[in-house]
Amino acid sequence: MEYQDYIVRGTAADGQVRAFAATTRNLVEEARKMHNTSPVASAALGRLLTAGAMMGSMMKGEKDLITLQIRGDGPIGGLVVTADSKARVKGYVHNPNVMLPPSAEGKLDVGGAVGHGMLQVIRDVGLKEPYVGQVDLISGEIAEDITCYFAVSEQVPSAVALGVLMNKDNTVRQAGGFIIQLMPFAEEAVISRLEQKLTEVTHISSLLDEGMTPEELIEYVLADFEPKILEKVSAEYYCNCSKERVEKAVASVGKKDLQEMIEEGKPIEVNCHFCDKKYEFTVEDLKNLMKYSK
Repeated sequence: MEYQDYIVRGTAADGQVRAFAATTRNLVEEARKMHNTSPVASAALGRLLTAGAMMGSMMKGEKDLITLQIRGDGPIGGLVVTADSKARVKGYVHNPNVMLPPSAEGKLDVGGAVGHGMLQVIRDVGLKEPYVGQVDLISGEIAEDITCYFAVSEQVPSAVALGVLMNKDNTVRQAGGFIIQLMPFAEEAVISRLEQKLTEVTHISSLLDEGMTPEELIEYVLADFEPKILEKVSAEYYCNCSKERVEKAVASVGKKDLQEMIEEGKPIEVNCHFCDKKYEFTVEDLKNLMKYSK
């Protein structure tokens, strides 16, 4: 049974709370197939893709982009996810084959795979310089790390929940999550009631496993606050690589390296990190690129 991936945006408590919730099974499964990720790498990348899609949908501009980079000392090495304002998202992990025993709770040990390190969020909103915020990883479990990023870098108190459930055959069974945020004018009474409610919310994986839709997730978490759904946007895995973009990357290696490639007299193959598409450059192509190289 195929579900469409989408994100809903809503508000609650007369606009004092805003909420985003997503179902992302298809795009996470697409990423798993594309990158041939192990179960723990699928879970890590799936969580970050889900967060990226929701954070992308928060942006206003047609050409706005957000990139989430995690660099850790764990065996997965790092993860990169980029999303646009239409919730089109792509990503990859440095070591897609990482295998780890389950955590103490018997779950996929994403925190162990990621380790200690840094989360960097780069927002490119068309200004001369992109806005960059970074925080130390708290747990490497990704949801807590993004919660910390919102609190520290954007001063927005948030609750982030992200979940990926795998089938026995290592395909993705469910993926999704939510981001609940307090607006600056939220009243103390609302804040304390919401904090209390969030402590009672069962694990996101269980809610996803029950087949809860994004609308139902928001209804469930914000039931006491009269939630209203404002918008629904589709989410998808989307890579916009092209021969022209890859050419620019090849040209940017510099004249000296290009000359060495030409002297070897063999065509080179360049893979896109995000979708694994292969681009071949003949010796003639490389000679043409010398004109644009610095």
